[in-house]
Amino acid sequence: MSDFKLFCEEYARILDKFNRVHSLSRYKADELKTQIADSVLPLELFCDLTEAKRAIDVGSGAGLPALFLAAKMSQCEWSLYEPIAKKASFLSYCVASLGLKNVKINSQKIETSDKFKADLITSRALTNANALIELCSGFYDSSTLFLLYKGSEYKDEIEALKDKFKNAKIELKSGNEARIYALVGGLT
Repeated sequence: MSDFKLFCEEYARILDKFNRVHSLSRYKADELKTQIADSVLPLELFCDLTEAKRAIDVGSGAGLPALFLAAKMSQCEWSLYEPIAKKASFLSYCVASLGLKNVKINSQKIETSDKFKADLITSRALTNANALIELCSGFYDSSTLFLLYKGSEYKDEIEALKDKFKNAKIELKSGNEARIYALVGGLT
């Protein structure tokens, strides 16, 4: 689907349909615009993201932010990890219905998956940064970027990350409301 607005409208229709039966997400149609904007805002804030050729989203849930990043970054191959079967099925349905040729759904935990090197790893509201990085062992090297979606309690988490990874390069940008986006690289 080439038109992003139509893509978002179709996603909202699919989510509403699935939510009636499976209760996948607490977001209603009127809240989705804000959540989608939150998902893709980092593409405007961090120029390095568009260089990624292979990306991972951990704990993909209802597809925020991964489906929308994948739609905007069509040159990038995305692997989404979601171990909850009904959510993985929903994601697979979305990928097929929305024509996302660059997305593969993995209905498993990332730590049980075959390892490969990603250029970009994202996660939203799954776990803290250190735990996420530990889960992703074998999927990153010093050139991999982690895009983290954080709330107002981000400071302690970022400090813990700096303590553990002394050479980490961390760039923080403010988003809408209490959102902080952290772009983390240089992990060894």
